[in-house]
Amino acid sequence: MDPSSDSDAPRRLPLDGRERAMELKALARELGFHRARVAMLRRRGPGILAFDRFVAEGRHGEMAWLPRGREARADPRTLLPGAKSALVLGIDYAWPRPPDPGGLTGKVASYAWGRDYHNLVGKRLQKLVKRIRALGLDAYAGVDSRPLLERAWAEESGLAFLGKSCLAIVPGETSYLFLAVVLLTVPLPPDAPKATALRHCGSCTRCLDVCPTQAFTGPGELDARRCISYLTIEHRSPVPEALHAAFGRWVFGCDDCQEICPHNAVLHGSPEPDLAPRPGHAWLDLDWVMRTEDAKLEAHFQGSPVRRARATGLKRNAAIVLANLGLPEARRPLLVGLEHGSPLVSETCRHSLRRLDGEA
Repeated sequence: MDPSSDSDAPRRLPLDGRERAMELKALARELGFHRARVAMLRRRGPGILAFDRFVAEGRHGEMAWLPRGREARADPRTLLPGAKSALVLGIDYAWPRPPDPGGLTGKVASYAWGRDYHNLVGKRLQKLVKRIRALGLDAYAGVDSRPLLERAWAEESGLAFLGKSCLAIVPGETSYLFLAVVLLTVPLPPDAPKATALRHCGSCTRCLDVCPTQAFTGPGELDARRCISYLTIEHRSPVPEALHAAFGRWVFGCDDCQEICPHNAVLHGSPEPDLAPRPGHAWLDLDWVMRTEDAKLEAHFQGSPVRRARATGLKRNAAIVLANLGLPEARRPLLVGLEHGSPLVSETCRHSLRRLDGEA
């Protein structure tokens, strides 16, 4: 007689929604996600009204891919038919900034000091989706490059709240987060959202006030066309000359609004060694950037978020920062850039030389 047919053998009852949610959260943490919360899919995707206003006002700049993905952001079920809930995940990436080396160097935003988060988070998501499907569930996962409004999902799930800086903030802990979303076809009980941003930000406007380019048009309202992060990474055209001086030493990205936020007052630090600062990545040698051939420069940053700016973008940014440093030795790398084949680089260098000479 087959023992498996014994009617007295114990049988595992199907998990209820709460147990399934706990199982999936535990699985996510096992695979290296530091934070995990659940949100329920509603009639429309979270954050879509603010997104539509952002695009309608042209505040997305040259990021034409944003409006192209509008349908999926408005209704995530176009990405996963039958989706009923979302597992929202976070990985902390904060590390202390290495000491300022001085000289002809520019600052890099902290998210780009280590391994490219698209690769790190993406591989963990692939493993997670595989494990979820092994449980008999269907899933769709995305990190940044997929048409999902991750920050809005973070607020919807209670993983964070959206501050006046537009950043997803874990109250009293951090805004230095990589976010990911996994859509699921199983209904799960949602976690409660955090309290409103007003309670967590109060009357504080430090992030709005510190922005050197005045990119915030109001609390929770950002104009990317004036944001240093956007201008140094996604923007492929010349940077408006009126904004050059405001860049200070930021050559790739900007952390000003994060560094001043009271919720980041205590830097807890990331447990991820892959996100630790690689040598020469937190502060870029601008003379080296200008003198290195484009192909070699991009090869050097393979596997790093810094590669996103491309060689011409990095050299354009470096030319702006070299003029901001105001040092006599900045002239030599600017003269090198003046001979670059791209007008984006050469014209920026020409303007920076005029600024060094006090002519602009």
